Amino acid sequence: MAVHHIEILGFDCPACRKTFRLVEETVRELGIEARLEKVSDPARIAGYRVLAVPGVALDGRLVHQGGAPSRNSIIDWLKS
Repeated sequence: MAVHHIEILGFDCPACRKTFRLVEETVRELGIEARLEKVSDPARIAGYRVLAVPGVALDGRLVHQGGAPSRNSIIDWLKS
């Protein structure tokens, strides 16, 4: 199985921190190999066309933006 690259796109906001924590916990619970990265560079975030933070990119593809995602949403991204 390939190692996923998951980018949490945002700044040091409560929803951004919560998103990172939720993704990290879900990856660990599912036993999925992933490299998590916090991205706060505005140019990189804009490159994904994020309109509301936090955004989440999975393997280079934007899968979420705006507010913390649900655990079920995270599971769906990781299994798709």
